[in-house]
Amino acid sequence: MKVTVYKASTREYLYVYVPEMIGLKKVPAALLAQFGDPTAVMTLDLKAGQKLAQVSAEEVMTAVDNKGYYLQMPPVVGT
Repeated sequence: MKVTVYKASTREYLYVYVPEMIGLKKVPAALLAQFGDPTAVMTLDLKAGQKLAQVSAEEVMTAVDNKGYYLQMPPVVGT
């Protein structure tokens, strides 16, 4: 599955993964508003079993199939 990853201009480490061919069309307007001016940072060809920095490729692919996007929140810094 080919996805494009966009980063938020308003918050560090906030990303959204979307289908390459559809782009941001299925991301809710309220969520996009929190991104400010989203910038495409990379395109990935995800495959089952592939490891990503914070989550499995399967989790991203499932969210993209079901919702049209996967939201990656910034990592939680020690409490």
